[in-house]
Amino acid sequence: MRFDIMTLFPEFVDRVLEESIIGRAQKSGAITVRSHNIRDYSKDKHRRVDDTPYGGGKGMLMMAPPIYDCYEAILTEFPTAEKRHVVYMSPRGRVLDQQKAKELSSYDHLVILCGHYEGVDARIIEEIVDEEISIGDFVLTGGELPACILVDAVARLVDGVLADPECHEKESFSDGLLEYPQYTRPVEFHGRIVPEVLLSGHHANIDKWREEQALEITARLRPELLEKRKK
Repeated sequence: MRFDIMTLFPEFVDRVLEESIIGRAQKSGAITVRSHNIRDYSKDKHRRVDDTPYGGGKGMLMMAPPIYDCYEAILTEFPTAEKRHVVYMSPRGRVLDQQKAKELSSYDHLVILCGHYEGVDARIIEEIVDEEISIGDFVLTGGELPACILVDAVARLVDGVLADPECHEKESFSDGLLEYPQYTRPVEFHGRIVPEVLLSGHHANIDKWREEQALEITARLRPELLEKRKK
């Protein structure tokens, strides 16, 4: 799977995504991640990519032409994708969840647009964007952090990124529940003991305990997830 990120801060994106599991997945060839500096496609001698919005208002707006030219360059570089999807990271978009991450992992190619300032000219959204996605009901200074979060959430579902598919098949939200508590050595820590059932070696009892714990934690912390699960 390939991710292309259109941004004003490619170095920031690269620093985040070259680390840990996502970085190793790029080195192994399981995924490809490319960041593209929108300023490189500005025809202004000062590499400007923003201007004041028509109708007035505070702040600056990213112009459509440099973004479109950046997008066209990406298509030229990677023209063979059978399933391509263009996402604009926006606070007005659908909030990212695990189900959406799974849907996005089915594409061959995700192109992600990071806004900045007061956002982007609405015409570029109409022209190239398939979907707007948010990471929550709050506003950030730019779309770079949300883009990195989106890539991480989607990439870990791609074959070959995690060591074992079970790593993401049995975790929070995979079946509509929060994850059960987990423990490792030592058996006792500050007077707190690992639950006896986990030391028993009885897998049926362990599975039952984990399911009960997941239900209890979900009911206590995120009861709305149980309502969704019933539908």
